Amino acid sequence: MTGLKISANPTPGKPFVPTVEAGRLPDTMNWTALGYVTEVGNQGQCGSCWAFSVIGALEGQWFRAHQKLVPLSVQDLMDCSTSVGNQGCEGGLIDKSYEFIRKHHGIDTWKSYPYVGKNEKCRFNNATIGATCRGYTDIKKGNEDDLYVAVGSIGPVAVAIDGNQASFGMYKSGVYDEPQCSSTILSHTLLVTGYGTYKGKQYWLAKNSWGTSWGMNGYIMMSRNKKNQCGIANLASYPMV
Repeated sequence: MTGLKISANPTPGKPFVPTVEAGRLPDTMNWTALGYVTEVGNQGQCGSCWAFSVIGALEGQWFRAHQKLVPLSVQDLMDCSTSVGNQGCEGGLIDKSYEFIRKHHGIDTWKSYPYVGKNEKCRFNNATIGATCRGYTDIKKGNEDDLYVAVGSIGPVAVAIDGNQASFGMYKSGVYDEPQCSSTILSHTLLVTGYGTYKGKQYWLAKNSWGTSWGMNGYIMMSRNKKNQCGIANLASYPMV
């Protein structure tokens, strides 16, 4: 299952302005290993990938600000954000979700509002808020250099890709390189948690939401610097906390 929706009237976030030169960043980055990332989730037969990636990006920035990893509620975002155009298991919007969390004054913890993988009535509780958000930053469309700096210096970043290729669904290991992958038709979202080079191939390390039996324990190495393959830098963003 995928679940990304593209807004017909997007509201731009704060544009990303690199504050670190790419050459000063480490050649390899893995925010998962550094404690910024929660366990891999499984969206099941529900098109909630958008919520998993948004929540993952917020968890990472919350950890960066407070040095505390708090699993946040994907279900809360699914159930309660219909006012901004999200439709739960029928799909949702990345940037609109950040804006919803800002106006909503936070998101509940996963423990208080666990994932059930289906649309339910909103049960948001102010007493169990796990994190807040004051806005979001958008990476320049299609710019893998800026995405590299953001991931290398800021933390995990939510991205959108073409997830419709059969090879993506069957991915097991190695650097995913699919020439047929579209850079314009985006259908799925991931959380980029790092980057590096494997057997001479540059990659983005990304967390999926299809459980740990998929890919490399739920992760994938997406091709990096291959003409924005799969559109990985077209809709990249992270929240500001």
